[in-house]
Parts: sequence; C-alpha cells; structure tokens
Amino acid sequence: MKKLYIFITTLALGSFTSYAQELLTIKDAVAIALSQNYDIQLSQNDKNITAESVSIGAAGFLPNLTANLTQNNSVMNSEQTQSSGVVRSLKNAKNNNLSYGVSLGWTVFDGLDMFKRYDILKETDNFQEAQFKQAVLETISLVMVNYYNIVEQTNVHKALESVKEISLERYNIAEARFKIGKASKLEVLNAQVNLNEDESNLIRQVNTIQSLKIQLNRLLARELATNFEVEKEMSYDELLTYTDLYETAMQQNPEIMKIEISRRLAELNLQQVKAKRYPTVRVNAGYNFNESESSLGFTTHANSHGFNYGLAVSMNLFDGLTQHRNERIAKINIESMDLRVKNQNEQLSTLLLTAFNNFQTFQSLVKVEENNVGLAKNSLDITNDKFKIGTVSSVEFRDSQENYINAVSRYNAALLDTKLAEIELKQIMGKLDI
Repeated sequence: MKKLYIFITTLALGSFTSYAQELLTIKDAVAIALSQNYDIQLSQNDKNITAESVSIGAAGFLPNLTANLTQNNSVMNSEQTQSSGVVRSLKNAKNNNLSYGVSLGWTVFDGLDMFKRYDILKETDNFQEAQFKQAVLETISLVMVNYYNIVEQTNVHKALESVKEISLERYNIAEARFKIGKASKLEVLNAQVNLNEDESNLIRQVNTIQSLKIQLNRLLARELATNFEVEKEMSYDELLTYTDLYETAMQQNPEIMKIEISRRLAELNLQQVKAKRYPTVRVNAGYNFNESESSLGFTTHANSHGFNYGLAVSMNLFDGLTQHRNERIAKINIESMDLRVKNQNEQLSTLLLTAFNNFQTFQSLVKVEENNVGLAKNSLDITNDKFKIGTVSSVEFRDSQENYINAVSRYNAALLDTKLAEIELKQIMGKLDI
C-alpha cells in the first residue's frame, strides 16, 4: 500500500517541470505579477495612452499650420468669338494651373474653453491613474488570496501526512497482532481501509494544491507547470483599527478617487458649456503662390504670390435655447454626481465595516481553533499510546485521528479567513501592502 501511494503521488507530480522546487515568497509572487501579469500590462497601456493626450496642443492652445498644393490641368478644343467679331479656335488647347502655399489658423480666444479642455485632459489622466491603481490592487489581491490558499492547503497536507503515518503504524501493529493470534482479521481489514482512506485524502490534497499552483502561475503569467514551494507561516496584522482604515480609504480607495474625479469633470463640463456664450476669435495668415498657363486667351501665362492675413470673430446670438438647455443638463449632471459621491461613500463604509467585523470574528476563531488543535493533538498522542498496548479500540483510535484532522482543518480555515479578511480590508483601504 505504501508503494502504491508513492507511485500515484509521483505520477500526479509528473506534470510539473521539475522536482527541484523553488521557494516562492509572497513578495516574489507580487513582484512577478506586477511585472508580468497581462491585466496589469493592459491597464498600464491604457494609462500611457491617456497620459499622451495631456498636452496644450490637444487642448487647442497651439495654432494649426498647413501646407497646400493644387495642380489642375486640362486639354480641350476651344473656340472664342471676340468683341471685334474675330473667331479664334484651337484644338487640344492646354490649360495648367498651379497653386501652393502655407496657411496658419489660430484660435486666440474661445471663452476660455481651451483652458477647461486642458483641465479635463488632466482629470481624465487622473481617472485612468485611479483605474490603473484599482487594476493593480485587484490583481495583487487575487495573487495573495491564491498564495495563502496554497499555504493553508499545504499545512493541511502536512497534517494528513502525519495521520497517514500513524495509520500505517496502526496497520503494521494490527497485522503483527494477527500473525501471533492476538487480533482478528477484521481489525487488520479496518486498519487497512483507514490507511487507504488516508492515502486517498493525501492524493486528493496533492491535486488540490497543484490546481491552486496552476492558477497562481497563470496570474503570474509564467509557465503553468512551474512547481514551487510556499512559505509555511501565515500571519496577519493584529493592530488594524477601523478608524485608521476608514480615514485612509477615504483618501486612497480607487472607487472614491474615481467618483470624485467624475464630480470634477462634471463641473468642468458646465464651465465648457458656459464658454459657448462668449465670442470666438480666430486669426488667419498664409503665403500663397499661383501660376497659370493657357494656350488660348488674352493671357497665356500668369503668376502671383503674396501674404494674406485676417481676423474672424463669431458669436452665438440665438440657437433655439440650446445653450440654456445644455447648461441646465450640465447642472443636473453635477447634482447626480453629488448623489453618487454620497452613495459611494456609504457603500465604502458598509464594505469596510463588514470586512472589519469579519476580521475580528475570524481572529477570535483562530484563537479558539488553535487551542483545539493542541487538545486534539494531545488526545491523538494518548490514544496512539493506548492503542499500542491494546487498551483502545480501533473505532476510538479512528475517531481521535478524525478529530485531529478536523481541528487542524478548522484552524487553518480560520487562519486563512482572517488573512483574506485582512487582504480585503487593505484592498478597500487602497493600500495593499505585504
């Protein structure tokens, strides 16, 4: 049976690339995710694209300079009757016209709209920055949750191994007793069934750990079959207070940052709409060259060149009250954003308080279950000693084993729940440190 277990476990591990496993710390995992995770890279690209748009040129501060060139040619059969009565005609008469030059246009005043456009570009960049921060927090949170799940399952696996070793010892004792006539065949069979169950649980546990490792490798954007070891200890910050969490969250939570930026964008939009009430002043200038040739006519060749300039002023006098409607709509949007800000603040407070209560509850459970593990381990050791001298039945022995495994599982689950609650709290806070 022991050989069978070793064979199946080795086969299950065969899908991984190497048996020499690296130690992957939580800091290493987060660092790899920050540099390789696809979601983070995509969000970074979106942020870079938005940052490229923050310029005075995109806001309309700078003039436009254009180069133009036009060449028109024609071949026509022409006939002209002059005022003197003379008729002139020419077949395949060629006419050529060439025009080229540069022109400049510059809006020098638009009711300060260009300043508002520049502010909108900056706030949009800030919004994308908050979006990027949120993507990083979500990804790192997933990495940490997956990592500590592996830690928990690895610790459970260790407990299962110790129980299996005890079951193997029990089986060997039962078989030895049967050979000398001090135990029945039923006792041997029961011991073997329990040993098989422990080995089956170990195989399932190995598969669970491997599945979690594959998921973590995917988050780290590396070879899925990469095998690794994780840290054995799982600790949490016992000094977290709701007041500190709330104050930091109101300043650094990405959702709060985004909703506040959206509120400022709504105000800027109103200012942009109001800018339409003022005139737009635009200056124009250019230098052009013109040249024409004609096979028939009074002028067979002509050219000109020179500088041109001017000023254009436009102002909306009446547009069917569209300006008034647009301003009213912009004001309503600001009122809506005020309501959304309040709603977002309440949602954040609800999430934070719920997560903090969970964190405190799980902390209490950790202390209770840690004590239970110690009691269950002492009970198992005593039961094992009594079984060796034949004063405890197989049923009592198995109950003691199951009690120990259940206690270890509950303790690790409570420890994991506490850690996950801490991760959630810090993610809500907007500052997910390790």
